[in-house]
Amino acid sequence: MKIIFICTGNTCRSPMAEGLFRRLLAERGITDITCDSAGLFANPGEPAAANAVAACRELGVDLSDHRAKPLSQEMLQSADLFVVMMQSHAGVLKSSGVPQEKIRVLGGGVGDPFGGSMAIYRASRDQIQKALEELLHELGR
Repeated sequence: MKIIFICTGNTCRSPMAEGLFRRLLAERGITDITCDSAGLFANPGEPAAANAVAACRELGVDLSDHRAKPLSQEMLQSADLFVVMMQSHAGVLKSSGVPQEKIRVLGGGVGDPFGGSMAIYRASRDQIQKALEELLHELGR
């Protein structure tokens, strides 16, 4: 199964989700699920937000090499599941022809921490982490 985590710019929420999810997969020995992340309006090559990198580093997840990328046609065609951060992201995917059954809003929605304090990024990280554990449970893992 291939999962794509999607947010707006691919510098805060979706990279945190990707990094945290990869760690969960490794910790649980799950090898048949892969993941990536993208942004609906990403500026290609932009690094992850400094506070996102710092918040994930506190949990042993390294986002320092992350570079933003826009959602591609190849991703749209190859993914089994799109995990978005907001209902509005789901709407964009639906209008692009992605079937509803392939779209999930992570944790009912994760607000954008962009420009926020370290405390806001930590809260987003923790919300994402909890929702990823719930997602794995929903996937039978």
